[in-house]
Amino acid sequence: MLYDCSQLAERDRGIAAAIEAVGRGDLVVMPTDTVYGIGADAFKSWSVTALNNAKGSSAPVPVLVGSRHTLDGLVFGLPQAARDLVDAFWPGALTIVVEHAPSLQWDLGGDGTVAVRMPLHPIALEVLRETGPMAVSSANKQGQPAAETAAEARDQLGYSVSVYLEGGPCPEPVASTIISVTNSEHRVLRAGAIPIEKLREVVPTLIGLED
Repeated sequence: MLYDCSQLAERDRGIAAAIEAVGRGDLVVMPTDTVYGIGADAFKSWSVTALNNAKGSSAPVPVLVGSRHTLDGLVFGLPQAARDLVDAFWPGALTIVVEHAPSLQWDLGGDGTVAVRMPLHPIALEVLRETGPMAVSSANKQGQPAAETAAEARDQLGYSVSVYLEGGPCPEPVASTIISVTNSEHRVLRAGAIPIEKLREVVPTLIGLED
């Protein structure tokens, strides 16, 4: 079901429905500050599998969190440079790839690492603060354009998603910048919404794609 979050009462119903859907293992679509995301409970492996099936993808799934403090419970040590970047750019369009804690019971793909971001969007944050970490990927079929509205996402994903939260067009439909902080080097893996010049104001030794 699609909820128009520009209407206060419908927004409240939609967010409650999304939280309930994630709790039972269903998929939801919600706006972020970059593009719309399709999300699932990060700790329910069947939900993450359903997410990949809906997209037609087998790629590792990033995780969105609702607060900076959540990051400490997910990672196996966090370099100071990574903390400085998080302090400077979260919430926002910066994704960091970190080694996740071995104790975490999840199956997101990857090699012991996970890509984590805290989005700067009130609807996403409201959902995430209730659900906890969610596996979230762009709300589109593999090879298709990323959705910039919930209606566009519904056209692609249909009934594979239980709840669509319509928050209007994305303000900045540009993918997040991705940085790896898993070793002594800190490296840009994908150019995105935050330019490397801004990032180097915080971490001057950051290695760019051209380096």
